[in-house]
Amino acid sequence: MVLEIVKYGHPVLRERGVRVKDIAAAATQQLIDDMFETMYDSKGVGLAAQQIGQALLLTVIDVRGVTDRPSTLEIGGQPADVESIMPLVLINPKITPVGEPTPGPEGCLSFPEIFAEITRPEKVDVKALDRKGEPLSFRAGGLLGRAIQHEVDHLNGVLFIDRMTAKEKTDLRAEIDELHTLTKRALAKKK
Repeated sequence: MVLEIVKYGHPVLRERGVRVKDIAAAATQQLIDDMFETMYDSKGVGLAAQQIGQALLLTVIDVRGVTDRPSTLEIGGQPADVESIMPLVLINPKITPVGEPTPGPEGCLSFPEIFAEITRPEKVDVKALDRKGEPLSFRAGGLLGRAIQHEVDHLNGVLFIDRMTAKEKTDLRAEIDELHTLTKRALAKKK
């Protein structure tokens, strides 16, 4: 089922996620399926639980099909095929930045039509559980590394606008403020 993606201004986007305890539960597995369906429907490469209104440490990612921004993957210190872990579910993830900070373009499904250059470490070491509750451990770079960092930020209540330069934030201020206002109005109508 395609779920509603909450937009900037919704308070859940600033909430830290709680650990997912019952991974095997039918409700958890259905949520993962729904998150993938929602992400694909919106043409995204990642979606955090906060973006569909649930403050959980759960994100889904799929960078297959993106050819203009390559991804890298290392498992056990050896290069691996990114496709081998796609589509990717990260539950209760912990990440460690690796490498030099590198700027790159980012957008966010909770900020439609707003894009900016965001500087992040070029690679990240990831430890998480997959949708079966099995441990995952790998190093990701390129688009995959960037997507993981972006989504784990969401899980901690951090948004990509928090990582923009002052100039970029100033340049996008009108669009960001308008989105915030529209979201707050929509939430007020639902009450």
